[in-house]
Amino acid sequence: MDGLSMSIASLSTDMAMAKTMTEVSTAVMKQTMDVNETLGNEMIKMMEKSVQPHLGNNIDIKL
Repeated sequence: MDGLSMSIASLSTDMAMAKTMTEVSTAVMKQTMDVNETLGNEMIKMMEKSVQPHLGNNIDIKL
């Protein structure tokens, strides 16, 4: 192979590797976002269960 052919082959390999790295990075970011969405939804459910609307409506006072 001459120098130009090696450069084209090397460039092609580098571009394929960069594409693969981008795809992997995007997949990891999507998984992270999915996990965060799930955790957020679970936190909302937990907070909804902890609400006790009757508390704080009455005050007992003795004089």
